[in-house]
Amino acid sequence: MMRRKKKKSNHISESWLLPYSDLLTLLVALFIVLFAMSDINAEKYERLSQVFESEFSSGGIGILDQNKQPNEIPTAQKEDDENDENKEKNKTSSELELEKLQGIQGSINTYIQEQHLEGDIGTKLTEEGLLITIVNNVFFDSGSAEVKKDGEKVAREVSNLLVADPPHEIVISGHSDDVPIHNSGYASNWDLSVTRALNFMQIILENEKLDPALFSAKGYGENKPVVPNTSAENREKNRRVEVLILPNYEINITE
Repeated sequence: MMRRKKKKSNHISESWLLPYSDLLTLLVALFIVLFAMSDINAEKYERLSQVFESEFSSGGIGILDQNKQPNEIPTAQKEDDENDENKEKNKTSSELELEKLQGIQGSINTYIQEQHLEGDIGTKLTEEGLLITIVNNVFFDSGSAEVKKDGEKVAREVSNLLVADPPHEIVISGHSDDVPIHNSGYASNWDLSVTRALNFMQIILENEKLDPALFSAKGYGENKPVVPNTSAENREKNRRVEVLILPNYEINITE
């Protein structure tokens, strides 16, 4: 009895289609999520990153390892930096000029502190400019317009602090108390104060970095006291030399 030959089946198993379709579904979901993450915050992004790494990485580099953060994530730091840049660009000439004068004032104040000259030299920012006030005792003996040796050293140090880019016009003025002068060298306190301002300015201008064309000297005698000439202490404050650094642009001083 002859055995019947079994017909070979040409049917191909389609069981592989199931995991393939699952993979495609996952990939579609991944692309949708990645597209949606263009407007997602950093915390949610990190959570999603951890989920996808656990699902798709196999000991190697996770699919999101190469770009942990979205390309565009607004942060408070970025906003602060942009605001600072805009403020810097929008500063007026007046504001920039005030900052320059404040920088010069800071340098002079540092020198005053280092040399322990707080009682002899002071600075003040006014609408007219940066005013440096030096009591006469630092530079001059009573009734004399000749600058003392110690005063020459201070004057040269101050001259270095006056160098600026761009340069400023500078007015040096001499002042006295109301006590009439009693010597043959000077006819009045006004005469003495003018000569003191000129002698001080000559030492300042030994600094070749300063332009003499920007300097002027004045003498006011006893006519512009800072305090009433009612005591020896007040008269000492009124005997002074002032250096006024004029601003290149109008400035506004706010109290």
